Order: sequence, then C-alpha cells, then structure tokens
Amino acid sequence: MRKKVLIIAYYWPPAGGPGVQRWLKFVKYLPDFDVEPILFVPENANYPITDSSLEKEVSSDIEVVKFPINEPYKLAQLFSKKKANTISRGIINEHKKQSLLEKVMLFIRGNFFIPDARVGWVKPSVSYLSKFISKNNIKTIITTGPPHSVHLIGMALKKKLDITWLTDFRDPWTTIGYHKKLKLTNAARKKHKKLEKAVLNSADTVIVTSYTTKKEFLNITYKPIAVITNGYDEEISQKVTLDEKFTLSHIGSLLSKRNPQILWKVLSELIQKEGDFKKDFQLNLVGYVGDNVLDSIENSSLTDYINKVGYVSHKESVMYQLKSQLLLLIEINSEETKSIIPGKLFEYLIAKRPIIAIGPIHSDIENIIDATNSGYYFEYSQELQLKRQILAYYRAYKSNTLKSDAENLEQYHRKSLTKQLSQLI
Repeated sequence: MRKKVLIIAYYWPPAGGPGVQRWLKFVKYLPDFDVEPILFVPENANYPITDSSLEKEVSSDIEVVKFPINEPYKLAQLFSKKKANTISRGIINEHKKQSLLEKVMLFIRGNFFIPDARVGWVKPSVSYLSKFISKNNIKTIITTGPPHSVHLIGMALKKKLDITWLTDFRDPWTTIGYHKKLKLTNAARKKHKKLEKAVLNSADTVIVTSYTTKKEFLNITYKPIAVITNGYDEEISQKVTLDEKFTLSHIGSLLSKRNPQILWKVLSELIQKEGDFKKDFQLNLVGYVGDNVLDSIENSSLTDYINKVGYVSHKESVMYQLKSQLLLLIEINSEETKSIIPGKLFEYLIAKRPIIAIGPIHSDIENIIDATNSGYYFEYSQELQLKRQILAYYRAYKSNTLKSDAENLEQYHRKSLTKQLSQLI
C-alpha cells in the first residue's frame, strides 16, 4: 500500500523556470517507490514566467489540490506591471538609478511581507489543510521553498497535527544574494532570522540542494539535514545534429551581477586575434538577459556575435543544450552564491557537451564538474586559464574532435534522487 504524502508548493505548472522542475520530477517518480504524492498549490498564482508545455508532464493519476492565493504583485501591477513582474521574478535593478517607485516597492516587499509576498497564503492554507489532512489520513507533509512562506504553512500544521514534516530548501533563506538588496530594517532582518531558525528547528527533517547550505544550516539547527541535489531526466538524452558554428550557449537568466566581464574580455580578444574564430563563433543567450549584461556585451564589441533567443519552453531549451558546441554556466562572484547549484547544471551534464563554468571560489558547482569530468570551472580571477581553455576547445572544434567525457552521472538521475527522497519519507 502506497504511503500518502502531501506536498505543499508554490511553483507548479503552468509555472515556468527552474523552480518548478525539482518537484515536478519528484512527483513523477515517487509512485515507483510506493509513495502517493498529493499536491497543494495556488489556484491563481501570479507566476512571472509560464510554460504551458509542462502541464503535459503531470500525470492524470496525481491529485492536485488548488487553493486560491491573493498576491500583492497583482495590486502593484496597477502602478507598474513591468516593475512588479520584474521584482516578483527576483530581478533587482542595481546598475541603473532606481526610480522612487522601485525603491518604495522594494521597501514594502522587504519589510511588510515577511518572509515574502506570498505570506498571505499561509493562514487560509493552514485552515483548509488542517481539515484536509485529517480527512485523508495523511501522516507526512513536505514543504518546498522559496517562497519560504510555504514553510510557515508546514510549521503551523506541525504544531496543530500529529504529522511528520520534511522541509525542502531549493535555495538558502537569509543568506541568498538578493536578501541584502531588499532595503530591510533591523527589525525585519531579525524577523527573517527568527523565522528561519524556527522553521529549521521545527521540521523533522531538512532537505537542501547543496553541501554548503547544509554546512550553513548546521549552525542553526540540530535537526537532521539531507542533501538531495537537483538532477536530470532521461528526456534530454535524445540525439541531435550539432551546430555548425562554434556555439557557446547559456541557458537561463543573465541579470544583476551575473555579468562575467572576464568572459566578454576573453571572447573579444579571441575574435580580434585568433584566425577564423571571428567567422565561426556565436554566443546563444537562451532566457532573460538584463540590460546591464547587454550593455557589457555591446561595450566589448560582441553584439554581432550574439543570438539573443529570449525565454523558450523547457523542451526548446533542452534542444539548445544538445546542439551547442559548448555550454556556459555563470554564477555571481560572492560568498553567498557558493551554495547555489543551478538546476540547469544537471541538464548540461546529460547533454554531454563540454561545460565552461565561471563562479566564486570553493563553489559546489566546481566540485560536481570536477567529479563528473564534464568541463572546466574558472574563478573570476582566472582570465588567462579561461582564454586558454576556450581556445583549446575551439581547436578541437576545428578538428572535429570536440566532445565531452562526462562520467558518474547516474547519481544525478531524477529517479535516483527520488529514491533518496522516498527513503527519508
């Protein structure tokens, strides 16, 4: 007999972007391990990105309970739809002077909606789920955030009911990069810390996606912490014809400080000095690209070599990964981002194209790339090494020998990761 588990999530199809992928895949494979997932998600969420193709991946056998949510971003759209959607997507304008409206919206978001703008969903959800859980004889619940207000639902239900609660952190809470940019008062900052500590010490088990986050949380809680990374699914192993050009493709958002000046400089120099590189090279940007990044690209005289694709469906993004000669992964150069392992890294792995990654020193990304022999990781100070490796890859491309020798990938298959989750359940 399958064990019922209630999963409380904000991001769910038709939401697009990386936030939805993790639990979409867990839910796909949990029945294989005698677990019956039941989803509790918003009925009318204000998703900044949508991808209707993902709805086809949800089995009709899965029970999905949708419950109304009121979000302040909808009210904010009355003043500026563009700025409201930008902030809800986690994009904070740093490189251009912020308007008074942007400053006000950020201050309100950071200090009046703690831990986030979905906090209004907590009380009505707890009221509804208290009855739903008892009626359906559910003994285990899982909350996944961000938004971290979802964890407050789990904490309240844990206090009211005799249940086991697992809390899944796809990203850190108070140490994530954008947290410092929310114009928090001291009182708001303390409240965030207090809630984070309460959640970590109320849950029966904490799940994180990186070892750095586990190390960080061990300083806050005595509860068991399990690392279950993101992963890949078999659907992205299809064969395609590689691009004729020497393509370097970045999948996902490039915004704020995710703007690798070191790379733009290296590419500009190679275009100017390296034989046919100018004729062969193309940079594919698949996803949202911030104005500051585009400005940097233009200032480096790279505009003519850019294929600005914009946001595409998940399936289309996979095709870009499979066709590209090289795959590009960029992380912000800061202490706070060492623990961030983008979900796209695992899809990059199974695409089996060489990876060029740039990020902070001692990043969890570097460990995975090294352990899987899937490419090269560079710190922001390693300009010469980066240039040499791109040139080496280019010469392999010219001789038709450019390939990936990735290994030890099976551990990151979504089904293997779901098995780990089922053992915790």
